[in-house]
Amino acid sequence: MGSCSCILILIIMYSIFIRTVAGISGVGALWVLIEQTKEQGVLHALSYGRGVYDKEQRVKWDKNWDCRSPRIKENIKGEIGEGDGTVEKPTAVRHLILIRHGQYVMNTDDSDKKILTELGRKQAIATGKRLKEFNISYIVMHHSTMVRAVETAQLISESLPDVPMKSTDILCEGAPIEPEPAVGHWKPDHWQFFQDGARIETAFRQFFHRATPDQKEDSFELFVCHSNVIRYFVCRALQLPPEAWLRMSIGNCGITRITIRPNGRVSIKGLGDTGHLPPEMITFN
Repeated sequence: MGSCSCILILIIMYSIFIRTVAGISGVGALWVLIEQTKEQGVLHALSYGRGVYDKEQRVKWDKNWDCRSPRIKENIKGEIGEGDGTVEKPTAVRHLILIRHGQYVMNTDDSDKKILTELGRKQAIATGKRLKEFNISYIVMHHSTMVRAVETAQLISESLPDVPMKSTDILCEGAPIEPEPAVGHWKPDHWQFFQDGARIETAFRQFFHRATPDQKEDSFELFVCHSNVIRYFVCRALQLPPEAWLRMSIGNCGITRITIRPNGRVSIKGLGDTGHLPPEMITFN
């Protein structure tokens, strides 16, 4: 009897033993199945479906996700001439640094009264100091127009007085897309997903893209906004299912760093990092 067959029998016997001892069908979810691939003569351990291992079922990275892949340069008239056939390629790297606002007053329906708490102000000040410690030349600080984001941005700006600030409504908090799985404690109306989702997706398309060919130096941009918005951005930037945004959590004044390289590849170097805050100052509301 071959070695592969022996291993197969041992694993099946062990699985039956575990299933018998447990006495519940739920163990089937953890049951390791073994399939012998005759063509390759190897064993594949399968759990929760073949998609994890089957390359044909994997989702490929969309190289032109921002519709800015390099194009062949042509002259204005489209005629053959100097410069025809060349490709303009980006060379700079864009770094997007997303900061969630500080803790704020929640026991009110008046949006103008949802100001930062005293702790929230301390979180924002500490975040500004942390961003300054990075010793980076930020080119701009975008922020939502909601009061808690405006206040957070202003307090951060005290440590970065030379960074220009720009406010925009499209970074405001909202319901980006119905989460999967759904949660019982948060159920916005369908129209809210329809309305907010378009706006937040607009913000993603406006701010998330590779550098243009005429950008010669790497850039660093700050965004002070909201948890739902940031989590949606992360899913979209990494080409993960956008409906998975609610499966992660970001603390107040958590720092998320996303890098977009000239070839369009995206990486995340920190998600909701609150390491600059002492434990007693870490909150999630």
